[in-house]
Amino acid sequence: MLQVKNGQIVNDRNERVRLRGTCVGGWMHMENFINGYPGAEHALRETMRDILGSARTEFFFERLLDHFFTEEDVAFIRSTGANTVRIALNYRQFERDDRPFEYLESGFQRLEQALAWCTKHEVYAILDLHAVQGWQNTDWHSDNANRNTLFWQHPHFQDRFVRLWEVLAERLRGQPWIAGYNVMNEPVTNAPRGRFGSNAYTPDWEVINQVYRRVVGAIRALDPDHIIFLEGDLFSTRFDGLDAPFAENLVYSSHNYTPAGFGPGVYPGEFQGYLGSFQSQLTLQHWDREKQREVFLSTEGARFAQRHNVPLWVGEFGSVYNGPGDDIASRLRAMDDQIGVFEEFGAHWTTWNYKDVGVMGLVTLDPDSPYMRLVAPSLRAKYELDTDFWMGWLPSTPAKDKLTELARIIEATVNDPNIEPAANRRFLGQATFDHYVGGLLQPSYVRLFQGLSEHDLDEVLSSFAFRNCRPNAGLVRIVGRHTQQPHTA
Repeated sequence: MLQVKNGQIVNDRNERVRLRGTCVGGWMHMENFINGYPGAEHALRETMRDILGSARTEFFFERLLDHFFTEEDVAFIRSTGANTVRIALNYRQFERDDRPFEYLESGFQRLEQALAWCTKHEVYAILDLHAVQGWQNTDWHSDNANRNTLFWQHPHFQDRFVRLWEVLAERLRGQPWIAGYNVMNEPVTNAPRGRFGSNAYTPDWEVINQVYRRVVGAIRALDPDHIIFLEGDLFSTRFDGLDAPFAENLVYSSHNYTPAGFGPGVYPGEFQGYLGSFQSQLTLQHWDREKQREVFLSTEGARFAQRHNVPLWVGEFGSVYNGPGDDIASRLRAMDDQIGVFEEFGAHWTTWNYKDVGVMGLVTLDPDSPYMRLVAPSLRAKYELDTDFWMGWLPSTPAKDKLTELARIIEATVNDPNIEPAANRRFLGQATFDHYVGGLLQPSYVRLFQGLSEHDLDEVLSSFAFRNCRPNAGLVRIVGRHTQQPHTA
């Protein structure tokens, strides 16, 4: 059982433990760019029921989850030298919106099977509630299709959130290979309403501190031992208004994405902006290892950890590998330097993401697999219509050019200097392409599976099985090099 003592994570022999590993998104919480579908997961499930029927939809998602993450995946992660997996969870795996406070045994059983694999292979698991009731942020990765964040305004959703963690804590207390509970992914307490740049955003510190104190207290009443991981506001980048550590065994988590990891461009070299702060002034800056160090040490998360002598876990960071071919080696070099900086600082870390259809995974689907061949028309449409709207490193398309033109027309017509152009472009694209157009594409995606027998459907979905996937050799080497250092000291 891991504990926090004197600002360090230690095991029951009082040895310092460094958590190093990867995040398993796309499994018990799906995401469009990870799994290769358009739109939001809950909307896709509804669309599939309409077209394929309930029985075939149930079969589709059960077999997808069966193949996506198995003991083979846990064994492979351990073979890289990593000792930690952060498992992303969607509350819908455990509770239905039309039957709140009633819980689905199937979700708990699937999670507990994964925890048994982690125990067998001595891999620590961090449970990450990635999508919470009522949506804790505006983005696709909270299974959000409308940019509303009802969680922060409605006690009903907060009550359900706390109660789910109570149920999880009661079932899972005492399990030593659970590193702890990451109670909420990437909160955004003050959701955008037209204006949302780094200058305009002000966190609602009162509500996030209240929620954190409440959920920590509820968990502690049932499980006094496991670590609880708390993230900063604004997608885990803002910490200055968080309460000082108020309980034992708290670890704080920042997410640290940088333009050097996304490109395009050669690293070390010149890149625009800083992805983690949503700056509107996309000034050209030189990025190298020293810049990585300077930016990381200046983040609110790093400063908070130093000020309060608490461990810092970089719960998400990563590079992308679906850009122009010449960029791939640069993205790997940026990743290598970034992990090196975390190691210098003594931070714990997990890469985003373990497995996907070819964007940023440690493991990716084979491009010639049955699934990738079948959904190729949908993936082309997603690219042309920019439904994965955040992929700004990809070459432009007519749709993206038109959106930029529309954003400029809006800014000129509204004529409000407080509108930040980069933020306006980002969230106009999100509302238009990700939410609206992504929804329009879902029926055509689903119809690709229409007419397939259960045997054929299972064959297609087995493309997600580790044995049929391809490890990202360059990234595996980097992770392995940094995990060669002892995990305990």
